[in-house]
Amino acid sequence: MQNLKTLIEQRLIQSLSPSTLIIEDQSHLHVGHAGAKQGGKHIKITIAASDFLHQSQVTCHRLVYDVLKDLIGHEIHAVQIFTIIPTKTQS
Repeated sequence: MQNLKTLIEQRLIQSLSPSTLIIEDQSHLHVGHAGAKQGGKHIKITIAASDFLHQSQVTCHRLVYDVLKDLIGHEIHAVQIFTIIPTKTQS
């Protein structure tokens, strides 16, 4: 099976074409936690995508969550999502 971080990255790039994407495995911060004992990872995602323009933060989080929903509860125990709405630079 491919690396979880790579899988998350590929899915988010394919679905949302982010201009910024940072994926961090923070499982080491949760050693002893029930999800960690079962092998689920704690993942932090920072992402900027044009799909987030004119959307609420909740909607942006749902867009990311929907891409990963089949992994959550299995490979991913917890996901922390930071969405950034890109701004257009004026010329």
